[in-house]
Amino acid sequence: MPVVRLTGLKRSFSQGGVTIEVLRGIDLDVRKGEIVALLGPSGSGKSTMLQAIGLLEGGFEGRIDIAGTDASSLSGDDRTTLRRDHLGFVYQFHHLLPDFNAAENVILPQLVAGTSQIDARARAEELLSALGLAARLEHRPSQLSGGEQQRVAVARALANRPQLVLADEPTGNLDEATADRVFAEFLKLVREEGSAALVATHNERLAARMDRVLRLHEGLLEPAAP
Repeated sequence: MPVVRLTGLKRSFSQGGVTIEVLRGIDLDVRKGEIVALLGPSGSGKSTMLQAIGLLEGGFEGRIDIAGTDASSLSGDDRTTLRRDHLGFVYQFHHLLPDFNAAENVILPQLVAGTSQIDARARAEELLSALGLAARLEHRPSQLSGGEQQRVAVARALANRPQLVLADEPTGNLDEATADRVFAEFLKLVREEGSAALVATHNERLAARMDRVLRLHEGLLEPAAP
């Protein structure tokens, strides 16, 4: 059973009386533990596709199965529960809560999911330590470097042990050296956790480090040329 299966996924927008087809019938399986790169230039529809899989907006045609559940047919509350229990998100910008420290930013989504305070704290410390932030647990985002902030975002995404991590240009705001380090840590931790990941990027060098590379071209997916 794939962690996520897309069947005939379509998305179009109307602009000035013209219909723009962004996704034209996407079929995709991502299996447990698999890390898949989604290549494409800005505007190719990568973020639109991730938003669809992440159940973050409507207006899509086709079917999205997550952990064996047809998400396309769920109510709003059930979609929220499915997203909380099975998906993790890493964005280009970290979106950390500025008034909470690193550990608290990783603890909060666990509390929402019903984890006890003690267990949530232990999990946060485990993940942040694995990302080299053991000495930065009590620091707020404004006291962290860009690379450290993004590491906290990675820990937050994995806090509830998601089956699938969706990452949209996760190192796009970092310089090349920092991006390489953070991305290597991201891949290592995702593999250790046993999660699958779908990573949107325009960086072919980073994409080559993943298990499979797909390219979004004119609204359709195709294998990237070796």
